[in-house]
Amino acid sequence: MSSPLRSIGVIGAGRIGAALIGHLTRTGFNVRAYDAEAGKRADVEALGARWADLNELARESEAILIVVGYDRELRALMTDGLLDSLSPGTIVAVLSTVQPRTVQELVELGRARGVDVVDATMCGGGRAADAGTMLSFVAGDTAAIERLRPVIAAYSTDIVYTGAVGTAQAAKAANNLLMWACLIANHEALALARRFGVDVELLREALLKTGAENGVLRNWGTSTMAWADDDLEIIQEMARQAGLALPQADLNRELCRELKPKKFLIDKYGV
Repeated sequence: MSSPLRSIGVIGAGRIGAALIGHLTRTGFNVRAYDAEAGKRADVEALGARWADLNELARESEAILIVVGYDRELRALMTDGLLDSLSPGTIVAVLSTVQPRTVQELVELGRARGVDVVDATMCGGGRAADAGTMLSFVAGDTAAIERLRPVIAAYSTDIVYTGAVGTAQAAKAANNLLMWACLIANHEALALARRFGVDVELLREALLKTGAENGVLRNWGTSTMAWADDDLEIIQEMARQAGLALPQADLNRELCRELKPKKFLIDKYGV
């Protein structure tokens, strides 16, 4: 029987990664962290983790969580030497939102080196990351997932196993498709009501008690839309690969681009 994981590496100490590092250290894991931006070192160390270069992190970690921002960053990281630096038996969990195909390809590269690559993307954003209440979709080798489960539980209240590698990314894409669609629909609904004299905050609170309730409406005004275009680009590429038409998602990408500079400014929507 494998011993519990204790030494964890985290690559990516941005908004989400830093929050996860804090939860992991407070839970008692021995955490090494790296970010391409060296200026984040002080923040990482203040969270109780050890700052490490990629070689040390790869050499000393039993499991590595990757929390980089983009598909291209993940590919570059994994193919530019990280995989070759890992010991057989290391678990690499991809927490980033990327193409399912990318994680599937990395699984094959890892398998050739005795490394388990698993899909472990997250939903909930910054608020859930801070609170340790993320929803994590996990996919891949079940034995590796079970070893990793206590690590994921340090920052997640819900862990949902979706099946083969790539399905967790597909589940996250479904979440994102719905989330950005709701953001647009919420703006249009509230803008229409405002033009007819309805108190928007009164209406918003009332709608939370109806079938129109959604998470974006519940947390109105908090989304930065920082990842909207990247999320919808991933969805469009997935649809292209699947031969599936998603006209609303295509339109929502354009609408999100237009909305971002004036998000939540209901009086300016549609004019």
